[in-house]
Amino acid sequence: MSGFLMAAGRLGSIAALIALLIILLKKLITLVSFLMIVIKVGIVIAFIAVMLLIVITFMSTRNRRRREAEEI
Repeated sequence: MSGFLMAAGRLGSIAALIALLIILLKKLITLVSFLMIVIKVGIVIAFIAVMLLIVITFMSTRNRRRREAEEI
């Protein structure tokens, strides 16, 4: 009987370790997915910011040229 309990204990511990590894991998995949989404959103926000800076620079240069043309 004690041999059966020892074998069941070893098999149970191996099964528990496998279950923990599966859960760890699932959580790791979730973390990597979350980080990828954060990076993608950051890239999109940076792109929008650069585009806004280009438009603002274009508009201010255009207004400055108009004022210079009116002064002449």
